Amino acid sequence: MEPAEEQDAGNHTLLSELILSGLPSCPLLQHLLFFTICFIYSMTLIGNLLICMATAHPTLHKPMYFFLHVLSFLDISTASVVLPKMLVSTLSEDRSISYLGCVTQLYCVVFLASTEWYLLAAMAYDRYVAVCHTLRYPVVMSTRACLSMVLLSCCGGQVVSVVQTAWVFTLFFCGPRRINYFFCDIPPLVLLSCVDTSCYERQLISATVLVIFTPSCLILLSYTCIISSILRISPAESRHKTFSTCSSHLTVVTLYCASGILIYLQPKPSDSQETKKVLALVYTTVIPTLKPPHLQPDE
Repeated sequence: MEPAEEQDAGNHTLLSELILSGLPSCPLLQHLLFFTICFIYSMTLIGNLLICMATAHPTLHKPMYFFLHVLSFLDISTASVVLPKMLVSTLSEDRSISYLGCVTQLYCVVFLASTEWYLLAAMAYDRYVAVCHTLRYPVVMSTRACLSMVLLSCCGGQVVSVVQTAWVFTLFFCGPRRINYFFCDIPPLVLLSCVDTSCYERQLISATVLVIFTPSCLILLSYTCIISSILRISPAESRHKTFSTCSSHLTVVTLYCASGILIYLQPKPSDSQETKKVLALVYTTVIPTLKPPHLQPDE
């Protein structure tokens, strides 16, 4: 993709790089912020790598562990796309990012986030079949079916990412090259545009519904059926265990869903950018750290 054109006083100049403003912090807190983010990144890597290694064991070749293995890999990738550049920018005076680097980062973030949402829906369906259709579980959730679900999740993420990235970087950017964010994401890039973005904002809302609302509804429906089934057939001890598992899964999904909706449903207003920075930090750093322990299946 060629560098975009920047409009300035009626002239078009080549936009070869952008400036990331990073997180708001006074100079005295820069080192504290650096070590905090570094600690979170380390915990994300360690936690998810342990999950990946544990679920790769031959005795754990079951659908739920296979999905968890893929999800952990996606979480590692998401954190690695955003946090290393953020750590460098926290202590460095040079916070620039090349145009191609910004395109690549946006593409990867959207692809990984979209794929995770579809994968979370597949995991919820897996649990639904395991609880509500136990006898048919080996047939329905065969190795081929699991691979197909993961492949479809990746294809869905690929389509969403290509469309969103291409659409954002066909906009004309004007004014300062500074992005009021700590990584290249859709809302801050839309704010740099000097053309009417109302059409793009409408399609972004549609994409948000497709990527976040639709999987969320499927997840909620799956767990509703699971809870209903457990209430009918299981003893009290088993109910408590299942409710505990479901509540932890739904807590992570709710945090993920709420932060994603608040970030992408209103891409343009600038008065909420600082709030969106915090939400994006939760979305890309805190939640990937929380997901492994909360989404592990209870046998």
